[in-house]
Amino acid sequence: MNTRRKLPDPDHPLFPVARAYMNYFTPRVSGLRNLPVTGPALVIGNHSSIYWAPEIWVTFMAMLDHRPDEPSFGVAHDILLNLPVLGDSLRSFGALPACKEAATAGIKDGAAVLVYPGGDWEACRPWTDRDKIDLAGRKGFIRLALELGVPVIPAVANGGHDAIFVLSRGERTARLLGLNKLLRSKVFPYTLGLPFGVAPVLPQLPLPASVHVSFLPPLEWSTEPGDHTDAATVDRYYSETVATMQTELDRLRAETPNPVATGIKSHLAGLPGPLSGLAELIH
Repeated sequence: MNTRRKLPDPDHPLFPVARAYMNYFTPRVSGLRNLPVTGPALVIGNHSSIYWAPEIWVTFMAMLDHRPDEPSFGVAHDILLNLPVLGDSLRSFGALPACKEAATAGIKDGAAVLVYPGGDWEACRPWTDRDKIDLAGRKGFIRLALELGVPVIPAVANGGHDAIFVLSRGERTARLLGLNKLLRSKVFPYTLGLPFGVAPVLPQLPLPASVHVSFLPPLEWSTEPGDHTDAATVDRYYSETVATMQTELDRLRAETPNPVATGIKSHLAGLPGPLSGLAELIH
C-alpha cells in the first residue's frame, strides 16, 4: 500500500459532496491540535445515526485538513465498499476494509487511521441511548495499538444520533435473517421518521442536528509500550477508554443538550436579511 501518494486527490468528486453534506449538520470541531500532524495515529470515534453517520465525515474531513501532507484513512464496512461505483469512490477517498490487516498496513505506512469500534451495533443503538458510548465490548483497537505502539486519540461526537429516531436495533430480526453470516451484521434497525413512518432499515430523512466532534489528547495507556496479549491489561485499558469518551460526551451533551434545535437555529441565522431573525424564535 503506497499511502504516500496524495489521498484523496484534491479534485476528488466526493470533496464537494462531503462538505455540502457536513454543512447540513452545522459541524463544529475542537481539540484538533491533539491529532499529530505527522506520523501514525489511531483515531477512535463513537458511531451514530446508522448509515447517515455525519460524525464520520466531520471527523475524517478534519483529519484531511489537519494533515494535508500526510496520509489519513478511515475503515468502512464491507457492505459499503462492495457497492457498485460508490465502493470504488470511497476507496479512492481513503476508505479501508474494516479489518485488522488493513488498519495495520495503514498505520505502518505512517497514516492516521480512523476506526469506530462500536460499528453498526453502536450506530443502531436506540435513540434513548444517544448520550451513551457503546463500543460493544470490542477491544481489537486496544490490542492493535499496544502491538504497534501507536497513540490512540478519541474523537468524541455529540449530535449525530439525535438526527434519526432509532426505535430498536432489531437484533432478533437480524438473527432470523442470518445477517451475521451474510453481512457480518447483528442488527436490522427499526426507525421512526419521514417519509416511511415506522420502518426497518429504510433511509428516513435525518433531522439537521448540530454535530460537535472533540479530539482528545492521546490516551495515557497508548503512550507507553504494552502487552497486547495480556487479557487483564486489555480489559482495563478498554474500561478506561470508554470512561474517558463517556466523560467527554457528557460534557458535550451538557454544552449542547438539544442538537436539533441548535442546528435549526444555526440554519435560520444563515438566512438572508430579516429572515435570519427567525433564529430568535428557537430556544
